[in-house]
Amino acid sequence: MLGFSNMITSAEPNLSHEVSGYNETQEDRKAWKFLEQNNKPRHYEHQWPPMKFGWKILVGSIVGFIGAAFGSVGGIGGGGVFVPMLALIVGFDPKSSVAISKCMVTGAAAATVCYNLGERHPTLELPLIDYDLALLFQPMLVLGISLGVIFNVIFPDWLITVLLIIVFLGLSTKSFFKGVETWKKETIKIKEVEAHELESNGNGNDVVEVNIQTEATTNDTQTKSKDLIKSKVSLMENIRWKEIGLLLVVWISILALQTAKNYTTTCSISYWILNFLQIPVAIGVSSFEAVGLYKGRRKMASKGDVVANWRVHKLAIYCAIGVLAGTLGGLLGLGGGTIMGPLFLEMGIPPQVASATSTFAMLFSSSLSVVEYYYLKRFPVSYALYFAAVVMIAAFVGQHVVGKVIKILRRTSLIIFILAGMIFCSAISLGGIGLAKMIRRIERHEYMGFDDICSYQP
Repeated sequence: MLGFSNMITSAEPNLSHEVSGYNETQEDRKAWKFLEQNNKPRHYEHQWPPMKFGWKILVGSIVGFIGAAFGSVGGIGGGGVFVPMLALIVGFDPKSSVAISKCMVTGAAAATVCYNLGERHPTLELPLIDYDLALLFQPMLVLGISLGVIFNVIFPDWLITVLLIIVFLGLSTKSFFKGVETWKKETIKIKEVEAHELESNGNGNDVVEVNIQTEATTNDTQTKSKDLIKSKVSLMENIRWKEIGLLLVVWISILALQTAKNYTTTCSISYWILNFLQIPVAIGVSSFEAVGLYKGRRKMASKGDVVANWRVHKLAIYCAIGVLAGTLGGLLGLGGGTIMGPLFLEMGIPPQVASATSTFAMLFSSSLSVVEYYYLKRFPVSYALYFAAVVMIAAFVGQHVVGKVIKILRRTSLIIFILAGMIFCSAISLGGIGLAKMIRRIERHEYMGFDDICSYQP
């Protein structure tokens, strides 16, 4: 009996050790399973609804039309409206929504640029598009977009959402106060003109004398007005082929590097070499414009009689802001016009010129994204073509209608208010979607940290 009890006593530690060993094995299996799930490449599943005309496509078309009409006027494209519409109404997954949104932004930008090519500066005999301004910022914008796409893969969704809300609310507030300031200046000018007209109408003799004196110069003024109207519709005079050629060189070079990168292994030596080769291409063209501005060989004539003192640090800051705008655009899935529009206004560029130039620069960056997304098969071509056609029509309508309203009311501040309103709507819509997605991931206890770009697969 004593020996039997000794056997039981000696067996208890072994049994306890076996149970403890069993628990450790279970924890190890859980840990290895968690690591395996987070280290293996993730394959994203796209959700593409069938191309059937129904209430979803109809409502989506109406929302897209309105967003493109106002977005083209503000110079921001309308991506902040397109992405929520495609995700919440039509039914696309978030990444496909971003890709189709880029197609829509490109279509709206192309239509807006075609419309603006025949337009002239509101107060000067210059093209409406400031090509020197675009040449300084657009290469850095494209470079920043490539950097932003990489950050989009690495950064967690909650961080992207927080950045989007902070940046957009700040920009919309800044643009709104800029619009109020411009509105007040316009009000003073309108009152001065009305007072001058009343004073002239009150002095009948002065009016007669003025009419007699100006009668001799009527033919000259009519000739000048005819020349001005003629120059307004002359595409050859409005287009600056040298600047466009340089921008096309940047676009083709970056596209070639991005295309070649798709045939390499992620994080390989050739992958990073192709990425870093984009830097000298973009910096080279922007430096050419910056040096010309610094030495006085080139100038941003759209600012009128204002003589800009272009210092090295000021040009460097502008180029850095261009990279930042592109980075935020690539990170948040939007065009850089959201950042560039308010920046151009702060530089003293007239609202019409700021909107047209921002859209012109955005055409290159958004079209580059469309080609990259096409290679990656991120969107259905039929949907992309349909919505691109809708927003192209909307862009023409928006430019024509708002242009007429501005001429009647004599208030270019309407463009600034439209810009501020579109950015604010983008902050609410995209921020709301991001917050809802973040809450769902918290409820499911999903991983919400930084990702490894080397293990990511689209």
